[in-house]
Amino acid sequence: MMNFNNVFRWHYPFLFVLLLLVSRFAAADTLMVLGDSLSAGYRMAATDAWPSLLDKKWRQQPKVVNASISGDTAGQGLARLPALLKQYQPQWVLIELGGNDGLRGFPPQNIEQDLSKIIADVRAANARPLLMQIRLPANYGRRYTESFSEIYPKLAQQYAIPLVPFFMEQVYLKPEWMQQDGIHPNPDAQPWIAALMALELAPLVKHE
Repeated sequence: MMNFNNVFRWHYPFLFVLLLLVSRFAAADTLMVLGDSLSAGYRMAATDAWPSLLDKKWRQQPKVVNASISGDTAGQGLARLPALLKQYQPQWVLIELGGNDGLRGFPPQNIEQDLSKIIADVRAANARPLLMQIRLPANYGRRYTESFSEIYPKLAQQYAIPLVPFFMEQVYLKPEWMQQDGIHPNPDAQPWIAALMALELAPLVKHE
């Protein structure tokens, strides 16, 4: 009669390695959105925010994790990043940060340094960084807004990473998609943003 205890002992190392590989693959097949209120779902349920809608649209292939927090600057996102990378082990990280820095008039060189460090940390974790272009309202002055906007293509070129278009440029054109503060998209805009991001991000992250 076969001794199942001996069979189990013989196969245990193999099964352990197999389970480890499967778990690593599952964890790696994740897109993490590291953003601010534009992605966090400001003044709405988190399930209504575009990253959650994108996750449902893609049916978790890959899984979309929304690690955005309203009000976050690039520096605050950088501070949170190590724990997030350890927790989610993403394969891709979409960086949607810098808008709050710009609205507060932070020096562009400081914003660039924080974003550069985020990109480097993402790569150090064997994940692929994707950078979203961010733009400021024109009333912040031409010199500052141009200096701010130039940060993103500069970093994308420097690190040879994709530069994802800023979805708010189209949302701003539709008042019915904006909250009363004139800064944040409302729930009605979220399905359109999710569809746009699916179009922009699918060639960068989809395996199918």
